[in-house]
Amino acid sequence: MPDQLHARVEACYRQAEAFFNRRFERPQVSFKLRGQKAGVAHLDQNLLRFNPQLYRENREHFLKQTVAHEVAHLVAHQMFGGRIRPHGEEWQLIMRGVYELTPDRCHTYEIARRQANRFIYRCRCDGQDFPFTAQRHALVRKGRRYYCRQCRATLVFSGEQRLE
Repeated sequence: MPDQLHARVEACYRQAEAFFNRRFERPQVSFKLRGQKAGVAHLDQNLLRFNPQLYRENREHFLKQTVAHEVAHLVAHQMFGGRIRPHGEEWQLIMRGVYELTPDRCHTYEIARRQANRFIYRCRCDGQDFPFTAQRHALVRKGRRYYCRQCRATLVFSGEQRLE
């Protein structure tokens, strides 16, 4: 895990400790998050997970905003318990009061969609294609059936695949 990210997590905890005049248990930090989320706080496990790709592409903002955002979730949970809303008053108080940051719920990082292989299924309707994901295609191979809503025929794999 990058040293800068680990240092920022620690700095956020020290700020919270100075603000609230109490100690907080440090979380386990993981860099094993993929997809659209920049970070996730697992409250009951005291775990932070961060997206390494979004970190690399948005380092400065990520360190400032995203790390504080996720740490604020854990601090709010330790301060106020498990019955608070994820982005409610308590979390917003920490974002504004402790970190002096805007309590933004979502990031605006550019996310490149990867191309996915689609398996083309057809029915009796003329020119009708049904692109299936690999997961749905595997279910068909195990015996699941899908039907066309118009002609009610079973969809059949055409043998074609394409990238979307």
